[in-house]
Amino acid sequence: MDRETEEVLDVVGPRLRALRRERGITLAELAATTGISESTLSRLESGQRRASLELLLPLARTYDVPLDDLVGAPRTGDPRIHLKPIRKSGMVFVPLTRRPGGVQAFKMIIPARPQPLAPTPQTHDGFEWLYVLNGHLRLVLGDRDLTLPPGEAAEFDTSLPHWLGSADGGAVELLILFGPQGMRAHVRPGEGRSGLRRLPARQPS
Repeated sequence: MDRETEEVLDVVGPRLRALRRERGITLAELAATTGISESTLSRLESGQRRASLELLLPLARTYDVPLDDLVGAPRTGDPRIHLKPIRKSGMVFVPLTRRPGGVQAFKMIIPARPQPLAPTPQTHDGFEWLYVLNGHLRLVLGDRDLTLPPGEAAEFDTSLPHWLGSADGGAVELLILFGPQGMRAHVRPGEGRSGLRRLPARQPS
């Protein structure tokens, strides 16, 4: 076994123990759920038993996490989260969720440009909720053309033609929640027929 593989396997045990304790699950409960004996689970967490695919698959299903989270997580005690930005159409998307399916969260960064881009609306299935952190966002939704400053939010059905960009050419940072068809973020009632809801920025107390 090469050294790199050994280093990867060395972190599996501490990661499994930390994950189990975080979920508040006992070894007995985990054994009953996975079908793996308590002694094997204990030795796996302590590093006395090497991880194998046969052991990790039922654990990944029980914890509802991707398999690579169990073998590729940072070392115990390392609080850093290693996110992998996605670059698309000149914009940067930082995924904030790693759980497959359901609502997905992203931080979106629209870089500054000398000249703002012309809108190119698109459609797809699902619902989208966004909140502007910095900059001024231009949101084109159907026949509406809106500018959202920091602190404002919007929710809309993505089957409507929509486009996101900078309103003034400056950089924009926003949070996005995207859900598949039939899943929506919960906002206060009062949204219009377009499906758009704008929330004013919170005033300082």
